[in-house]
Amino acid sequence: MKSFRLAIINTGAANIHSVEKAVRIVGGDPTVTTSADVIANAHAAILPGVGANDAVMKQLNDLELPGTIREFADSGRPLLCVCLGMQILFERSEEGELPGLGVIEGEVLRLPNGISGSNGRPLKIPHMGWNTVHFKDDVVPRHPVFDGVPQDTYFYFVHSYHCDVQDKRDIAATSPHGIDVCAAVVRGNIVGTQFHPEKSGRSGLGIYARFLEYSQSLT
Repeated sequence: MKSFRLAIINTGAANIHSVEKAVRIVGGDPTVTTSADVIANAHAAILPGVGANDAVMKQLNDLELPGTIREFADSGRPLLCVCLGMQILFERSEEGELPGLGVIEGEVLRLPNGISGSNGRPLKIPHMGWNTVHFKDDVVPRHPVFDGVPQDTYFYFVHSYHCDVQDKRDIAATSPHGIDVCAAVVRGNIVGTQFHPEKSGRSGLGIYARFLEYSQSLT
């Protein structure tokens, strides 16, 4: 669909090329950008993130993009946020001093020390590697981006902080790592994943494929 415009927001601290490659593999033609005008005129956007809260927020602040991203989120257009990209949707983070975007109420906390798995063995921080994702189908309906994903599918995680979501109805899925880690959030047009779809093989590519299909269906 040549007229469809998909923006990947370049936070300056993310695996942008991996996300772009994954989107292209599933048939997308994204524009990697730091331009407020490009983002504002996109039909859909992806906000990736790797690194630390303050580094990403400083980059976005320097580029004067927080307002643009908030306006995009409020516009009803599809917005997919990955890992740190999901975390900066929240109001604040223990990882730094700069406030987040404040699109979703809540805060980002460090994973607690001394956590153990179901077998009683200590778990490491960061939470790194493959883990199951359990969707809250009994509480919230599946967003189209997650349609068809089997319960407890494995996705790839790399993080030391987790989202403490104020309105639990925004939590779409959890993953076990000593606590029930918020693995995905959904609020209307906004979808966030703590895991990295671009590092999660075929299952992860399916997330990007469905996001692309869903976004195109709305144009």
